[in-house]
Amino acid sequence: MSHTPLSGTPFLLEAHGYTASIASIGASIRSLQYHGRNLIVPFDADQVRPFFRGALLAPWPNRVVDGRYAFGGVEQQLSITEPSRGHALHGLVSWLDFAVVRQASDRLVLAATVEAQPGYPHRVTLEVDFALDAGGLRTTVTAVNAGPNAAPFGVAPHPYLVAGEGRVNEWTLELPARRVLTVTPDRLIPVRLRDVNAGDLAAYDFRTPRTIDDTFIDHAFTGLDRDEEGKATVRVTTDAGSGVALSWGGECPWVQVHTADQPAPSIDRIGLAVEPMTCPPDAFNSEMDLNVLEPGGSTHASWTIRAID
Repeated sequence: MSHTPLSGTPFLLEAHGYTASIASIGASIRSLQYHGRNLIVPFDADQVRPFFRGALLAPWPNRVVDGRYAFGGVEQQLSITEPSRGHALHGLVSWLDFAVVRQASDRLVLAATVEAQPGYPHRVTLEVDFALDAGGLRTTVTAVNAGPNAAPFGVAPHPYLVAGEGRVNEWTLELPARRVLTVTPDRLIPVRLRDVNAGDLAAYDFRTPRTIDDTFIDHAFTGLDRDEEGKATVRVTTDAGSGVALSWGGECPWVQVHTADQPAPSIDRIGLAVEPMTCPPDAFNSEMDLNVLEPGGSTHASWTIRAID
């Protein structure tokens, strides 16, 4: 009998010096390397994926506070999946087993369905297209409302970027965001949107690249500066200038950044989570930038991880 790893069916993509390992559970990017150098924090094929590393987050990214929201005049209660803070965290697809639609040496398309369930009574189909070329690993997610009623929807990835040797403290971050969503210190409940150049928030202003040092970040940012193609880019680099970049288009007006602080020294601040999001935390309640998919309606979002040499 063949053995299926705990992370699901494995897929390998290779092109232009890049190697990507994709796991079917959660359509997760299990590892991504450029000429043997890690661009994200990997996990083993037979490991239960830790800390949402590389997973797809949908039909909402980040948190729904207390797991409660109202949509279409109906109160809903989601399962509490972040017990320590009492929230519904990172959606419903991260443990779904995605099926193959198309496969090649440099491209993989996976699909899965979020079935209607308590707290989210909607059927949404997802197709995730991974394409590897000289520009890095591009992921495109297409969501279609396959149910009879309008459905709220948001999506994001969850890679932990790795600039090179060392840890987050030693790396330089370029984050082209003018505004940050402040949160409560205990439960990370959104408070209000503020400018990063406010005196008491200067620690979150990385528009000019600088070393992260011991700054704790677990915040959503918006007001993103974009290039002539409409792309926003976060860069994480070492002192030598090598590193990794993550770029995305206007369909994601938000990005969550987290310094991956953990009590265990072996995994503390070993990667920087950078999560382009179509909506901010608790969007099912605030409705800020929330996609509402009508029956038969669709939406898509994409992002690309590439090496900086």
